[in-house]
Amino acid sequence: MALTQIDDKIRRTDAVSKARGEAVYLSDMNLEGMLHAQMLRSTVARGRILSVDIPSLPDGYYYISAADIPEGGVNSLWMIQKDWRCFAEGDVRYVGETIGLFVGKSREVLKSLVANTHVEYEETVPAVTIDDAIAVKGGPILEKDDVHCSLYCEKGRPMDDVFAEADMIVEETIETGFQEHVHLETNGCIALPEDDHYVIYASAQCPFYIRKSVAGVVNLPIDKIVVRQTVTGGAFGGKENFPDVLAGPALLAAYVIGKPVRLCFDREEDMEFSVKRHPSKVIYRTAVKDGKITGTKGTVYYNAGAYLSSSFVVLQRGVFHATGVYDIPNAFVEGFGMATNTFPSDAFRGFGAPQTLFAYEVHLDHVARRMGRDPVDLKSELFIKKGGETITNGHIVEEVMLPKMLDDIATASDYWRKSAEYGYGSGKGIGMAFYNHGGAFTGNGEQALIKAHARLVKTGDKVRIECGQTEMGQGFNTILRKIAASVLGIPIEDVDYPAPDTSCVPDSGPTAASRSTMIVGKLIERCAIEMKERWADGDFSVEKEYEHPDGHPWDQGTFRGDAYLGYGWGAVCVELEVDRRTNEVTVKGIWSSHEIGKAIDELIVHGQINGGIVQALGWAAMEKMENRNGHFKQTSMSDYVIPTSMEFPHQTYFIQDNPYEWGPFGAKGMGELVFNGAAAAYVDALERAIGKEACKIPLPPEDIEEVIRNDR
Repeated sequence: MALTQIDDKIRRTDAVSKARGEAVYLSDMNLEGMLHAQMLRSTVARGRILSVDIPSLPDGYYYISAADIPEGGVNSLWMIQKDWRCFAEGDVRYVGETIGLFVGKSREVLKSLVANTHVEYEETVPAVTIDDAIAVKGGPILEKDDVHCSLYCEKGRPMDDVFAEADMIVEETIETGFQEHVHLETNGCIALPEDDHYVIYASAQCPFYIRKSVAGVVNLPIDKIVVRQTVTGGAFGGKENFPDVLAGPALLAAYVIGKPVRLCFDREEDMEFSVKRHPSKVIYRTAVKDGKITGTKGTVYYNAGAYLSSSFVVLQRGVFHATGVYDIPNAFVEGFGMATNTFPSDAFRGFGAPQTLFAYEVHLDHVARRMGRDPVDLKSELFIKKGGETITNGHIVEEVMLPKMLDDIATASDYWRKSAEYGYGSGKGIGMAFYNHGGAFTGNGEQALIKAHARLVKTGDKVRIECGQTEMGQGFNTILRKIAASVLGIPIEDVDYPAPDTSCVPDSGPTAASRSTMIVGKLIERCAIEMKERWADGDFSVEKEYEHPDGHPWDQGTFRGDAYLGYGWGAVCVELEVDRRTNEVTVKGIWSSHEIGKAIDELIVHGQINGGIVQALGWAAMEKMENRNGHFKQTSMSDYVIPTSMEFPHQTYFIQDNPYEWGPFGAKGMGELVFNGAAAAYVDALERAIGKEACKIPLPPEDIEEVIRNDR
């Protein structure tokens, strides 16, 4: 077996088992005596439960609800807060809220039991949109305010003074919609009693999150809940907190019945009754004086849904990225996570940054147009540099390579010529966007909350990685093994990385926030360096804990300081043509450049770039998900349209080498970065092609027609 080098391009370690169909997913598992479960869900968005009348249960069938929670147990799931209930009790706050769980041998019988259950409600008018939440009196959630969370950041002088001095002020509102994750494997879990504890098999991103979240439901210590990760067929953030919502009821059912209980969604359930990307409404007001942007004020609204879940951290990232990659001398941005009677919004690739990055890029395009300038020309003058001050009064620690990245994609795409030649409204357009993504957890998350641990275990000539990070299709199983093998100077085949089991591995934190390679990869690198020095000692293990670099202060109370130690950086260009009769858009070219410190494996990075950019273009162009009175209208892959390989052309990509001091081999995270810019580049190109400004996505042909007919 050949020794593994960090610059080698290698086949993913899980490629063969998945390609051959040998990988065992949760829905493939069959445990002795296992029963199936089906949720009874709310069919109204807001109201009081007057009665629940269930049909007569056949032998061997059960109905589980909040009434079955044992003494000392709590009817809540512990996410960031404990506000998301395991079961609706007394009232319902969104369509799809879990009221009860039917359990038995036959899925068909379970579906019949759900269909024949009658729930009587006293309905109340719901608040569904951000505007509803702002307008409603007394709060859209029963006995709650209309705001789950809020914060603000400011930099420079008072904005009233900046606007008073301005020659021109540009104000506008930019909105984004829901987005469905469409991970190929739907949500699912299995809960069962085992000896003196309970085991949960989960298709999830964060096994330790689940353990903490659900233990209180059955009044057990956390260490009496063991979570075992199963092969996970995609997540994109949709399996960060949402598995808790399945695991809580399934665990209670296993606790009451004493048998394994499997709860797996079909595709329609997964689309209709699962978390989505937060819709956003961002209001920007920008001052221009003497041909220069002197300040921006932003008000950011995210539709958080009925429960908080991760929305406060999502909102923080959105606010912290609200002035993009630019050094705006004066800025004030406030953010609000609005409580509505929709399915709670949650993590999605980018975690709040895409909404504000999109909004500010589009806003600057419009400012540039009013100034009579090419948007790229204006933006490039504003690029933040190393040492530049962020909106949280922190500072950029790395060399910012955006000028080089701009040059690469501008040359490859022939941007400057095409931008000058394609007339406004000519049917052809080319656009660019610039973006970043703060690496790892926001604020004090890594050092104060997570405190990640990871371990290497040596047995003979073999090494085993032990940590809580999950492989969910992004290639981390390969990346982590490659890091260890490269440091130790051994073949990658001699490094094992089994799926996490919370009873066996240290808690390395969630598989989220573009932190896995940066943070956990670094821990494994440190473990491997020590192990290599002690290789002759026989069989032993090495465990490391995260160490936060000195000199990077953060105040969680005021949101001031270095919100992130480092950023990934990106630039993307999109060229397209619009059929003026049908409004059909044909993308002719996609060029991107990314700086992620060091690419641990270029093949995996290439896959992330292609996938992330296409996913962002889907968000911008076609992925329309409407919510009417609390109900999602699009509930299948026949009416929720996602991109296929036919929609977009071959991508040209560049990777900038700029090693990062605190990452393994100089690497940063990139899973989310690659999503953050393509939507704005697409809209920039589309606006030039149709000769109209668009302030809302997605933009399928019927919405393009609405933009064209708009006077703006």
